[in-house]
Amino acid sequence: MSDLLQLSQVSAGYGEAVVISNIDLRLKPGESLAVLGRNGTGKTTLLNTIIGVTRLRGGSIRLDGRDVTAIRPDRRALAGIGWVPQERNIFKSLTVEENITAVALPGPWTLARAYEMFPRLKERRSNLGNQLSGGEQQMLAIARALVLNPKLMLLDEPTEGLAPIIIEELLAALNRIIRQEGMSAIVVEQHAQKILGVTDNAVILDRGTIVHAGTSRSLIDDPAALEQHLGVTAKKKPARVAAR
Repeated sequence: MSDLLQLSQVSAGYGEAVVISNIDLRLKPGESLAVLGRNGTGKTTLLNTIIGVTRLRGGSIRLDGRDVTAIRPDRRALAGIGWVPQERNIFKSLTVEENITAVALPGPWTLARAYEMFPRLKERRSNLGNQLSGGEQQMLAIARALVLNPKLMLLDEPTEGLAPIIIEELLAALNRIIRQEGMSAIVVEQHAQKILGVTDNAVILDRGTIVHAGTSRSLIDDPAALEQHLGVTAKKKPARVAAR
């Protein structure tokens, strides 16, 4: 099976600053990847580089066999990348339903399926974006990415700043989207325990380079690696998220 995403010796950053260096990454169709690391190690920059909003200093990026290294972010989105940034970037002056339908593209993920995945959004379909809680805004951001019907979803810290009960709800939804629906995804997450039960594979970044790569399961089973690279001392192993 050919790669869906291929990064070859990618270096990138902002202005004159190089944040990630010589990144090699491969993702097959239907695979999911957790990107872990402490603050400031280049996790967000990696996603920003894939979507095309950093300054590329070297290397190449291919999506589904197509070289997208030099094309604009909006063209990369149309080529099949769905992006859920930390800032969520919802339209706060539009209703929930308008937010979703404004960006929808033809495909299996429709407004109805987005509502089925996130019933809270259906309940609040007439609310403006700025009338939603933080958790509801994150659900809306994910729903908007889904109705683009992407080949690959990029999610940057999807659980950051949310209440524990909302985090569990989001993780269950991501587990369904990734594992049951087979969506290819790269998920940036600072806290390993939250995401390793959802993803197939994981990489750890440190100072802009990949210092560990393997299956999520092997990292769950290796607390020494978690402690060495992330400062995590796990008293118990992260559990795989149950399907909803």
